[in-house]
Amino acid sequence: MAKKYSEIHDIVYYQCDTNGTLTLPTLLNIIIKTSSAQSDALNRGSDYVASFGLAWVITQYDIAITRLPSSGETVTVTTQATSYNKFFCYRNFWVHDEAGNECVFIKSTFVLMNIENRKMSSVIEDIIAPYESEKVKRIERGEKIQPVENGRSQDYRVRFLDIDGNKHVNNSKYLDWMTDVLGFDFLTTHTPERVLIKFDKEVEYGEIVDSIWSLKKQDSRPAVSCHQIKVNDTICAEATIFWQTKNE
Repeated sequence: MAKKYSEIHDIVYYQCDTNGTLTLPTLLNIIIKTSSAQSDALNRGSDYVASFGLAWVITQYDIAITRLPSSGETVTVTTQATSYNKFFCYRNFWVHDEAGNECVFIKSTFVLMNIENRKMSSVIEDIIAPYESEKVKRIERGEKIQPVENGRSQDYRVRFLDIDGNKHVNNSKYLDWMTDVLGFDFLTTHTPERVLIKFDKEVEYGEIVDSIWSLKKQDSRPAVSCHQIKVNDTICAEATIFWQTKNE
């Protein structure tokens, strides 16, 4: 069975929004910190991967949220690199509160990218072996992202602080652009219960991105938001976020 790895994390006020709950971009940063810590513990950190001329890139998340932790809470973040095939690696994350209740469960897909040509590489067995992940043939497609319909748009310029060590926009920033457009009134009265997000193309420093979105009701949910991040006419990321009305 694939190895699990856990870290304790204290939620502090500057990681939270005006509701006092952990922001989605910060949630992603926290879980990636945990996966990086596991890699370091297994001597498979970023420097080791870079010695092959490669870097890890996340291509999609499926985030199921029971509740977002609040400022002042201490949570346990657990990760497990569950399986892999020729090109894709699958990793799960769990966030539990101090009582052991599951707050968040995340499925993610990673690929290895060639640093020079920015193209996807096949998985190298020596990199993945210490995680004891199951080797599989199947490709996990994930649920389809819902299209934006009659969308509205808001522009953002990519700043220096939006860029990470891979020289492209950090994945958490896409969620920042996607949720910001929904506005104060919506974000203070709704909470996300599921996020499907897919990353299609890198965004670079200085580019102008269009955050395009539409909002609708669906089934029993009070709101579903559909999102695209575009540079010119190229889709760089897309997402569907399912919302519930926030309890007072």
